Amino acid sequence: MSAARRAVLELLERREAGQTLCPSEAARLVAGENGDWRAQMDTVHAAVDELLAEKLIIISWKGVRKERRSGAYRIARRPLLPRNPSGEKP
Repeated sequence: MSAARRAVLELLERREAGQTLCPSEAARLVAGENGDWRAQMDTVHAAVDELLAEKLIIISWKGVRKERRSGAYRIARRPLLPRNPSGEKP
């Protein structure tokens, strides 16, 4: 697992359901306290693309969901589907 992927997932784990994070937060975590976080943005974007393809996250901007990454965006955990106690298929 790449450091960028780990950073995105770790930061999301710290958030309440429905809360989002900025990709730069993950880049700052990867870069470390004195590192160049901007240099990490390409690796964070690549990790976000992978996580999107795996349907582990969703991205949005100003509350509008985006299907693919372009321009500014925020990252959130994909909501879990509610469990069906009867076991029937919806």
